[in-house]
Amino acid sequence: MKALVENINAKIAAFQADAEKNIAGNKAAGVRARKASLELEKLLKEFRKVSVK
Repeated sequence: MKALVENINAKIAAFQADAEKNIAGNKAAGVRARKASLELEKLLKEFRKVSVK
């Protein structure tokens, strides 16, 4: 569970950095931010499953 939370935090940080770059006009960062959001969705679903057990 601890590793899962650390992975989620790392993806959130990557998403935030790329989202800020995308706001500034970097289109490639927008692609990375969208990819990170999909990965975050999967990780958060896994967190819900693990936290219920």
